[in-house]
Amino acid sequence: MMNNKNYHRTKIYVFTLALCSLIAACSPSPDSTKTNAIADGHYDKDWQFFSSTNVLDLATAQQQKEWEPVQIPHTPKIEPLVVNEQFQGDAWYKKTISTEESWKGKQISLKFEAAMNVADIWLNGEKLVTHVGGYLPFTVNLTEKLKWDAPNELMVRLDNRDNPITGPKPLKDLDFNTYGGIYRHVHLQINNDLHITDAVAAGKTASGGIFVSYPQVTKKQATIQVKTHLVNSHSDAKKFRVEQTLLDGDTVVINQTSEQQTISGNNDIENTTQLYVETPQLWSPKTPNLYNLVTRIYEGNTVVDEQTTRIGIREFKWVKNQLLINGEATFLRGVNRHQEYPYVGYATSDAADYRDAVKIKSAGFDYVRLSHYPHSPAFMAAADELGLVLLDSILGWQYFSEDPAFQAQIQQTCRDLIRRDRNHPSVMAWECSLNESWMTEPFIDSLTKIIDEEYPGAMSAGWQEYGYDIYLQARQHRLEHYKEPTKPYIVSEYGDWEYYAMNAGLNQTEWANLLQADRSSRQLLSNGETRLLQQAANIQEAHNDNFNTPAFADGYWVMFDYNRGYSPDLESSGIMSIERLPKYSYYFYQSQRDASEVSDKFSSGPMIFIASEWNEKSDTNVRIFSNADSVELILNGKIIAKQTPDQNENTKNLKHPPFTFKVEKFAAGELKATGYIDGKAVAEHKVVTAGAATNIRLTVDTSGKAPQAGVKDTVFAYAQLVDSKGNAVHSNNVPVTFNISGTAKLISPAEISTSGGIATALIEIGDSLEGISLRANSGELTPANINIQ
Repeated sequence: MMNNKNYHRTKIYVFTLALCSLIAACSPSPDSTKTNAIADGHYDKDWQFFSSTNVLDLATAQQQKEWEPVQIPHTPKIEPLVVNEQFQGDAWYKKTISTEESWKGKQISLKFEAAMNVADIWLNGEKLVTHVGGYLPFTVNLTEKLKWDAPNELMVRLDNRDNPITGPKPLKDLDFNTYGGIYRHVHLQINNDLHITDAVAAGKTASGGIFVSYPQVTKKQATIQVKTHLVNSHSDAKKFRVEQTLLDGDTVVINQTSEQQTISGNNDIENTTQLYVETPQLWSPKTPNLYNLVTRIYEGNTVVDEQTTRIGIREFKWVKNQLLINGEATFLRGVNRHQEYPYVGYATSDAADYRDAVKIKSAGFDYVRLSHYPHSPAFMAAADELGLVLLDSILGWQYFSEDPAFQAQIQQTCRDLIRRDRNHPSVMAWECSLNESWMTEPFIDSLTKIIDEEYPGAMSAGWQEYGYDIYLQARQHRLEHYKEPTKPYIVSEYGDWEYYAMNAGLNQTEWANLLQADRSSRQLLSNGETRLLQQAANIQEAHNDNFNTPAFADGYWVMFDYNRGYSPDLESSGIMSIERLPKYSYYFYQSQRDASEVSDKFSSGPMIFIASEWNEKSDTNVRIFSNADSVELILNGKIIAKQTPDQNENTKNLKHPPFTFKVEKFAAGELKATGYIDGKAVAEHKVVTAGAATNIRLTVDTSGKAPQAGVKDTVFAYAQLVDSKGNAVHSNNVPVTFNISGTAKLISPAEISTSGGIATALIEIGDSLEGISLRANSGELTPANINIQ
């Protein structure tokens, strides 16, 4: 695999690196670097905030005296773990912008990655823009409005109330939460008059910024087409050259410079370059090879702009409704994801989004449906790096309107989504479709036309069969009206609703003595062994059944538990809890990956897991998930059996069916399972009957990314109850108190009760990692301490 470098964007100016020190609030982006000058830096610090449930005007907001200092990303309200009354109202932000001499003659703007949901922006009391939509970026040009002899006051009003123009349905009826605030980065952008445009702000069809596509991809040669859109904001014409450099790590693969061109004053132009790569290192889920494409704009011998785009050369193609990635037939085992974190909603750090991607890949998935809205650029970048194929979606859920303003908003959202994300190798197709919303055929036609216009040859996907290239159908819908699809088909969701509603249609007679709550896939981590095994059984059955369809991919609902606007409890069909703790079903999926797949970036290789707490209430039919050929189970040193996987109607299509061992009688002690491949032991797992809790064991979740200072990183800390021998105790509702010292703070309450024996704290890292210490204690238990670094 190549030396993958983070995506970064840099601008070149005639002034020096001193700019960032002159702007105290400007911090370098973890996804950005700079050459000899700052250009596009995060502008996240030194904001002020207040909120109101009333609709306020600018004059009233300016009279507000109680402003709270905040840093972006920010949420208007730290919500409880289970959100019953999500904040909706006015979220006001302000920031002082002090100009510098070195800015003069430059083009100055602020780019908001996302702000929920309707944003009004003022500078020095003058209204500059209203932006509608809370998930995609927008840019505010400040060039002509800044004062040079005094500080400038920027004011932002956000309104995240229910909105019929953006949809979806009102929060009280919505199956997820939309939260609020400036919850993704703000960028200060300072450009020379001649510069590369922003892909979204340019507003150009199939253009703007840098647009990379791949007209030809084979293992022997690939063609890379690079369209670079430039603007000249000066009144005079300018002569320029465009240089494209393709890097594999530090190795130059191609360096190509255009002929000199002329751009007239106050005009824009597009440069198109074809690069030919011999024996390219192709991107795929198993080999997510990445290159860096460095685009430099020369005016004479001076570089006036530079942008580095991280790309992956790949081809998605469908033959007889089956997916080929770079010519190889591929089935994508996938999952749906909501981007929500507990307490902070959408206001997550880039590192937190990366950790989510690592958890998804570690679970054995190669595909993620981004439900049901655009996710963060940080998550997209992580998917590129780790090898997750994405279905990119616009906002939509059970809401459609004939209002022309609504339809125009959705159409623009589709364009902006493609312009933002089109260079990510991970994006397979565009779900410009309103999820579970019956759309008219003319409206569908308008969306698929936009996809063709913005990215010729790209695939569309929608939950209605009409119009779209790829048909998305949830399993419960298929069970009601199944027919052979006439186009590529994805089981978009499965494993939750059909079991929750008891209409799975496959094993109802076997469930005759089970209550609805026992049958459901909606099981909290605290619900214990029996119900977590039931969730895993449901998933196993449904995933096995998906292979009876011609689908080229499936997506379990859902990766992480999440909050729902309409319901006063967590939606708990996740294979991980909302605090990112695995349930048994997580290990079922992990067992479905190839044991030969090995990575140093996520959990991989041979695995084995005993799905049992092994206590007097445990099922003596012990279920084991493993990707080994055979498994041996030993109880207290005595071999129970060595056997191959279960083979039955509900497992016949699985890559690695589970193993079930019959233990005649429960006996306290140690269960040990060993997995074998070709007769060689490759993996081992033990569970031990636990005694009474005596201690706490503290760990911090890093998942491939250590805690980050200075960027409002959010990390989970887990306090596990253990007995005197260090064995995990699974007790619920044991209160644990957390205390933290150093430049960090608890976002979660100080006291948290255990769920499945674990109490979870959410911590926000400050400006330094030095001296951060976390302590957890509970009654008479021996407390635990851990340094976070």
